[in-house]
Amino acid sequence: MIESSKPNKPRRGFNLFGKELWIYAIILGILGALFLWDGGSAETKSVSWDEFQRLAKQESFSKIIVDRGEHTAVGMLRPSQSDSLYSVGKSPIFGRVQPERTRSVETEIPSVDRFDKFYEEQAIRARVQYKESRSGLLSLVLNFLPLVIIIGFWIIMLRRQSSAMGGGMGGALSIGKSKARLFDKDTASVTFKDVAGLHEAKEEVEEIVHFLKNPAKYTQLGGKIPKGALLVGPPGTGKTLLAKAVAGEAHVPFFSLAGSDFVEMFVGVGASRVRDLFETAKQKAPCIIFIDEIDAIGRARGQKNSLGGNDERENTLNQLLTEMDGFGTNSGIIILAATNRAEILDPALLRAGRFDRQIYVDLPDVNDRKEIFLVHLRPLKIDETVDIELLARRTPGFSGADIANICNEAALIAARAGKDFVSREDFMNAIDRVVGGLEKKNKITTEEERRSIALHEAGHATVSWHLRYANPLVKVTIVPRGKALGAAWYLPEERQITTTQALRDQICATLAGRAAEELLLGRISTGAANDLEHTTKIAYAMVAYYGMSERLPNLNYYDMQSDGYGLTKPYSDKTAELIDQEASRIVQEEYDRAKATILAHRAGLEALAELLLEREVIYTEDVEHIFGKRAWESRADELMRLNAEQQPAPSTETSSPAPASDTDRAAETEPPAPSDV
Repeated sequence: MIESSKPNKPRRGFNLFGKELWIYAIILGILGALFLWDGGSAETKSVSWDEFQRLAKQESFSKIIVDRGEHTAVGMLRPSQSDSLYSVGKSPIFGRVQPERTRSVETEIPSVDRFDKFYEEQAIRARVQYKESRSGLLSLVLNFLPLVIIIGFWIIMLRRQSSAMGGGMGGALSIGKSKARLFDKDTASVTFKDVAGLHEAKEEVEEIVHFLKNPAKYTQLGGKIPKGALLVGPPGTGKTLLAKAVAGEAHVPFFSLAGSDFVEMFVGVGASRVRDLFETAKQKAPCIIFIDEIDAIGRARGQKNSLGGNDERENTLNQLLTEMDGFGTNSGIIILAATNRAEILDPALLRAGRFDRQIYVDLPDVNDRKEIFLVHLRPLKIDETVDIELLARRTPGFSGADIANICNEAALIAARAGKDFVSREDFMNAIDRVVGGLEKKNKITTEEERRSIALHEAGHATVSWHLRYANPLVKVTIVPRGKALGAAWYLPEERQITTTQALRDQICATLAGRAAEELLLGRISTGAANDLEHTTKIAYAMVAYYGMSERLPNLNYYDMQSDGYGLTKPYSDKTAELIDQEASRIVQEEYDRAKATILAHRAGLEALAELLLEREVIYTEDVEHIFGKRAWESRADELMRLNAEQQPAPSTETSSPAPASDTDRAAETEPPAPSDV
């Protein structure tokens, strides 16, 4: 069954196994009891006309009801006269005396006139009441009306149940139908124009869309379109958004569902839904099927950590493998899938012929982030202070979802402040809010703690300012935010690879806060816990994964657990000791270097700490005012000035100058090697 993607009015469905069934059962039970109840305390006995006359003469009746249409008479017995006709006994179940009932006798009279003559002649003192009986048709309708109401009520409940479980009278049996939603060009609103960045991924996906629109362009050369494409990447990078753009661009049916839609508590439902999905897709081919979070059913089979495996999930996966590239053919059906964990998928699912392409959707670089900001800034009212280039550089490692969150947070911050436009300051605060957490302006701190925090953050700023490969400083603050009591914000460079010296400088700058506390206060505190965790991870990664150790060079002790061998430590205990020693040595060397740098610039660090205590937030310009420009930046600026002064003036002669030799050209283009601090 394919559900339409058009929005429907929300309707509360009938739950077969919920509380509603018991409520309706109670109601039906009450109606049935009322229908079958005979009055409870009434009891009637049929007698002959002669017997009825005898009882009437004995004054046994308190009231006589005569039915003119049925020619019957009912005499209501007096309590004192009923014992001779009815015996009062005990209940066979409970052993109790039965309660007193209203007893009567009924007889068929010859005629109403004959009864009236008998009543007058015998001077019967019982009160007489006459009534007219209903017609046969009306009596029949009234007798069967409760049954008709019960049947109608039950039919309505069955229809509600059917509509809630799949539609139609067979809805209760439609649990094995697919839950895929069908999109077409009228219901899909996202196009490739709404997807910023992801140029390579878009190109791969656009090729699939172009093939569906014009297959002759590819098939005339003997080529075949891939049967499936798997979108892989970290969360929030735009995999699902890319699939929505395919739905908006492709003028073919687009079926969308999640991997968890196949999973159900009933056995065999997942495989049945896979079969129904592909049967429906074959009827609408050419078409595209998109399965989001396919790792819900595509996890590798037979792994040790699956505790024997889930048979239902494996049956669903087996059926999916068969449908994608089994004995039958599914021509015209292209499958797109998305996952964050491609490493746990079954190898049979990733082989050629099923998912022919794996499209890696990586975190955006600075240029991609700029495009993403342009997309999310369209609905916002911003002023001229907003620098999109700066925002893109301030958000390294952010995904598209993170950037969308920053833009929304900036708009909320500006609205909270009563502004008419979103400014640069609002975006900076939004980035701090997303990365560091909520600002705590009223957090209680003593003056001694504030000074310790100021010296700690000033130590970070001082050491990072004087390290060649440390990230450029943006601002330093001692305002508590989230769990942090203070922070130094940097502007990381877009690096594809990181050198050993860059990692060491990063460790040194991170340990500078602890070093400043030890040198200037003579004690250390718990404020460096996060710094120590960060540096320990980097040091162990340098030794165990990157091979950047002197005693363990060029070795990578990766985790082999994912290969199914169950090894958690692929090295000996002696090697583990060496790894610990090398990591400790690296951290200690950089800690000593941080202390040496602080002692060399102690006056500037103390001035920076005093400025922090006064303003609470300082920026790059304030640090540059205290320490001056960074040494290598000054040398680079000076070199550029000298090159500009030594450049010859443009010649007015028409003859072309002699070509420079290779040695001269190399000397002109090769920059001088930077010196380490």
